[in-house]
Amino acid sequence: MSVPTQLPRRVLAEFLGSGLLAAIVIGSGTAAQQLSPSDVGLELFENAVATAAGLSAIILMFGPISGAHFNPVVSFADAVFGGLRWRVAVAYLPAQVTGCIAGAVLANLMFDQAVVSLATKHRASWGHLLGEVVATAGLLLVIFALARTGRAQLAPATVGVYIGSAYFFTSSTSFANPAITVGRMFSNSFAGIAPTSVPAFIGAQCLGGVVALGLIKALYPQLSPGQASSVVVAQADRPETTAALAAKDGGCNAV
Repeated sequence: MSVPTQLPRRVLAEFLGSGLLAAIVIGSGTAAQQLSPSDVGLELFENAVATAAGLSAIILMFGPISGAHFNPVVSFADAVFGGLRWRVAVAYLPAQVTGCIAGAVLANLMFDQAVVSLATKHRASWGHLLGEVVATAGLLLVIFALARTGRAQLAPATVGVYIGSAYFFTSSTSFANPAITVGRMFSNSFAGIAPTSVPAFIGAQCLGGVVALGLIKALYPQLSPGQASSVVVAQADRPETTAALAAKDGGCNAV
């Protein structure tokens, strides 16, 4: 199957998965705010648990089709390492961003909020930005460490657990994703982010991605042919063959 033939289906999967991710994050945040209005810690816990579980589920749902990136930083890191063609990564970008915006609108509608309401929560302090660098770098390390050591089958649960924990151990509550950052701008809710904070957050996430690329290269420099056969999810549905991936310097299927 050629790339042009299968690319629309993969882009659709990224759009739908990104939309569900945004709906999960924003919807669970709104529900938490309504269920526990006087306890911010409990609200964050409810939001984190729902996000971790939902993320794991949608990775399992869309992983065999698109790799379940839902995140431009993941897609472009995968392209840098040769696991994804650059034209596919570029095609994923608008699908991920528009999907997250659509998911924010869906969450607003489900909870009888305004269809679009720009968030007013300012988050771009230096501490928050450092938290985003850490959260994004950690996310990529989790994904590529699993892929490069033949444990990619653990990615859905592990990525979900990481994001759930990063809600608490990072000051920013771990957005770690430029697409979801843009989407969360369109909901003035517990999970929202003010438009003025978005550029700085995206810059911090890109910096975290660059840091992660260096660390991945240093810690997991090569993907052996034996590992390649075990890390690729639904390889028959991707343009590269296992042999081609193994020949590349560190190509992997990012989740």
